Parts: sequence; structure tokens; C-alpha cells
Amino acid sequence: MFRGATLVNLDSKGRFTVPTRYRGMLNEESEGQMVFTIDLHQQCLLLYTLPEWEIIEKKLSQLSTMNPAESRVQRLLLGHASECQMDSAGRLLLANTLRQHAGLKKAVMRVGQINKFELWDEQTWYQ
Repeated sequence: MFRGATLVNLDSKGRFTVPTRYRGMLNEESEGQMVFTIDLHQQCLLLYTLPEWEIIEKKLSQLSTMNPAESRVQRLLLGHASECQMDSAGRLLLANTLRQHAGLKKAVMRVGQINKFELWDEQTWYQ
């Protein structure tokens, strides 16, 4: 369960450190494999464990490709989905295209949302 809002910094390569308190659980639950994607309604990114993302993918696969609104949801969430692996230092690398989408530079708010994290540009979060 992810909770709390914490300011983190992206390094020059676009990586941020996962809090120590979550690393063990993430390694146990998903072997450190995570998936980033965009939020459909806000200018932020969503970060899921791989097993949690697979639940989302299953739901997305049940949407109709003949319905333009449902097809758009599939296209955006799946099209922006980016798998990543937590490294030995507990860092995750954010793809540049995702950082640009959410306007993430250096200061990023990591916000726990039970089954996922949201990543916000610090100034956007406080607005």
C-alpha cells in the first residue's frame, strides 16, 4: 500500500530513488519491475508494480476498439506504458518522453495512491 506525499529529486539521467521502506515489498511483489504511464486527466505520471499493471492491462483489453473513447483510453495508457527495473541502488529511470509529458525537471512530488504512485512536477502539485 502506497501512501504519503514526498519531494524527491531526479538526477541528471532522470532517475529517482524509491524509499527504502518500499524496496523490499517491491522486490518481493514484482522483483523490482515497475511500469510508468501517463494519467489521462492530470499532468502527472502513474507508477505501478508490474503485477498491478497487468491487472490494468487486462481491464484495458476488455474495452471495445470500436468505441472511439475506449480506444483512446487504450491507446494513451498502453502507448505511453514504459517498463523499468529498479536498480541495485533502489532507483528507477524515467523515460525522457514521460518526463516531458508531465513537465518533470528536478523537483518531483511522489504521491502514494494505494496501488500506485503519482509523480508530479513540484510546482504543478502545489497549484
